[in-house]
Amino acid sequence: MGDCFYCSKAEPVVQTKAGKIRGFKMNSTYTFHGIKYADADRFQMPREVKPWKGIKNALAYGYVCPMLMQDHPLMEVMIPHRYWPMDENCQYLNIWTQSLDPEAKKPVMVWLHGGGFFAGSSIEQVAYEGDHLSEYGDVVVVSLNHRLNILGYLDLSAYGEKYYNSANVGNADMVAALHWIQDNIAGFGGDPGNVTLFGQSGGGMKVYSLMNTPAAEGLFHKGIIQSGVIEEGKKEAEDDGTAIVEALLTELKLESVEDLETIPYYFLAEAYNKVSPKLQEKGLYVGGEPRANSWYAGDPRRVGFTDGAKKIPVIVGSVFGEFDFKPVLENRDELTREETMKLLEKCFQEDAEEIAAEFEKAYPNNRLVDVLSLDYILRYASKDFIAKKSVHKEAPVYSYMFNYEFPYEGGKLAWHCSEIPFVFHNIDRIPVCNVPGETDRLQERICGAWINFARYGNPSVPSLPQWPVCEPGKEAIMIFDNICEVKDNYDHRLMELLVKHAPAFTVPLDEDAENVFMH
Repeated sequence: MGDCFYCSKAEPVVQTKAGKIRGFKMNSTYTFHGIKYADADRFQMPREVKPWKGIKNALAYGYVCPMLMQDHPLMEVMIPHRYWPMDENCQYLNIWTQSLDPEAKKPVMVWLHGGGFFAGSSIEQVAYEGDHLSEYGDVVVVSLNHRLNILGYLDLSAYGEKYYNSANVGNADMVAALHWIQDNIAGFGGDPGNVTLFGQSGGGMKVYSLMNTPAAEGLFHKGIIQSGVIEEGKKEAEDDGTAIVEALLTELKLESVEDLETIPYYFLAEAYNKVSPKLQEKGLYVGGEPRANSWYAGDPRRVGFTDGAKKIPVIVGSVFGEFDFKPVLENRDELTREETMKLLEKCFQEDAEEIAAEFEKAYPNNRLVDVLSLDYILRYASKDFIAKKSVHKEAPVYSYMFNYEFPYEGGKLAWHCSEIPFVFHNIDRIPVCNVPGETDRLQERICGAWINFARYGNPSVPSLPQWPVCEPGKEAIMIFDNICEVKDNYDHRLMELLVKHAPAFTVPLDEDAENVFMH
């Protein structure tokens, strides 16, 4: 039997708080694209949408937030992308569900996209489509757009109370979306009392920043942070933000901050790109990410977890070769151990032998030369987050590592974003993710674990080894590979050694690889 599409003038229609919206049904999945969840003026907090009469269509994705720089297609075999019209009026969300019964009370999984706090969108990656995840897990999947970069994160509070939270309005958009979900998701078969946030890279950063946002407390109940603990609790610039604002006004030849509210975004972005690098070199504030204030407590690793954050169960993890976008090393399978050690000695000097021994103990099924591709930046930061979260007994924390070699260029180790198709049950949409007999099985395990966590707060599923909770001093890491296994603290010494050599070992990303990482 072929695929079946359905959409009439009268159904599928759902009554929301503001009015009725119409989507479509494809096979078992009801889909609603481009639902407006909030409105906002530039630099201002979001507000509820105005009610309407009649039925609005939810048949097209909503606008995505304008970017600071033009995107360009790249690395599409590894991470297929899509691009969409941009507009500041970008507070839209998408829903995939298996039921429109208000009593169905299915788990709700809310995806926060990557790209830091300055780029990306809810539909940018092909792997973000939520229909397969909804169908496989019988869950309600939601993805959303919100304000980014200087539109979402520029501190103007020194210029008046109207701008009191301009540094965080991008996150405030996400809180508004969570309020919308609380008010309306039952009409889409979802349980407003069982909402899980999950996100990768910048999306993972958004998850833990919302955990430490009192305004979001009670609006979600679990979190999954994928390759998202990037900065090591860095200290924020202490200036009040006037330097970047005055630089913008000077560059744009404007007289008042109010003029920044109306100047076309293109000129604002152009000026920001010109003046911000020099200020950033001086350690001054330039925006581009949430800022601690009375609304946002700050990075939990630096300021501690709020009482609300302590109660949120989380899964935290990363992938083996996060930043390894350089070409696969030629003839690596033919290298002798002596040749491999010479390569390691160039990077690790006197620690080469110990690093080799620790790597072989941690990753017995990998080539020794693979240590040159191993990420230590996100993994070390994730380890730190897990250690600090696990001391709070109010809620469990689970750890994972995605270690899989893809059939690309003779064998490519897992890269930043490579686990996303497995989470969304979308490997059939991403050619490089399809290996008969391997990736289907791995997809069922990863997707199943995410679904079980969203449903019950525990990622253990029958197809995986028992996945223990992390404890202080004992990190139980689920390693996702052809053979999935749990190891305690298995790479801690290795990470310490690699971080010791971080300045020399850091591999500069070329332009294409950096673009992939940022998205």
